[in-house]
Amino acid sequence: MKTRIIVAAVLLPLFFAALFFFPPYILAVVISVIAAIGSYELFKASNNVLAPKDNIPAPMRPVVYTIIIAALIPLAVYYSNLLLASAALMQAVSILTIFFILLSLLVIDFLLNPKSVKRIRLRQLPVIFVAALIIPYMLSSLVGLRMLPSGHLLVLIPIIVTIVTDSGAYFTGVAIGKRKAFPNISPNKTVEGYIGGTIAGVASLLIYGFILDLATQHVISYPVLILYGVIGSVLTGFGDLVFSWIKRKCGVKDYGNILPGHGGILDRFDGMIFSAPAMYLFVVILPAIIQQ
Repeated sequence: MKTRIIVAAVLLPLFFAALFFFPPYILAVVISVIAAIGSYELFKASNNVLAPKDNIPAPMRPVVYTIIIAALIPLAVYYSNLLLASAALMQAVSILTIFFILLSLLVIDFLLNPKSVKRIRLRQLPVIFVAALIIPYMLSSLVGLRMLPSGHLLVLIPIIVTIVTDSGAYFTGVAIGKRKAFPNISPNKTVEGYIGGTIAGVASLLIYGFILDLATQHVISYPVLILYGVIGSVLTGFGDLVFSWIKRKCGVKDYGNILPGHGGILDRFDGMIFSAPAMYLFVVILPAIIQQ
């Protein structure tokens, strides 16, 4: 617990600085690194599942392709959003181009090794596409939020709701948790923990809205913030559950140990992978923080 707190105390201020104070391209680089590490962790965790019955290890080349592509996605989102007049179109073109590059790499790799024991395994393909494209693109929603008007305020919404929901669920579960929510997937998660996490997530956004109401000229819609909190908290818990299920299927306790006391990047950002894109959509479609 002590190590966990120390690591959080050191890294959280740095992450918040990248979100709030530094230019958006700094956040794009940070998310690029996070996505690359996360893609590697997913591959490493699934290694036992991907290994064929003949005990010949799956090739590592797809891991390299995946890491490179995953690192490119947040940068592509950043540069697409620089062209504000056609950001959505440019983003779609950029992602499709990166997808085509990945697909070309896989096809060329297969053609060069059609019968080799070192060829890419068919069972590796879903992991490649999830790790290289889906996870990085969903995390890149933070970059998209940061580049909106008042983005330095908006980008904190998924961060706050995810972190507070996680913490609220953990401490509520430790204090009063009795009923197991999903014992076959994540034995430590309790119904009380999920309820406590949701309440904490909603409360955190209401407090954040109140602070902005006092300190800025923005108009705050508290009912919409409540909606943000409920949806963000539920998706945070869902993301945690999904990646816990993957860990269980892969037979690993943590995705890594890059964050002492916390595990790997995916152990910390599992909820963010689902909450960030949802919050981005809500901010665009149903804004709660309105600039006057």
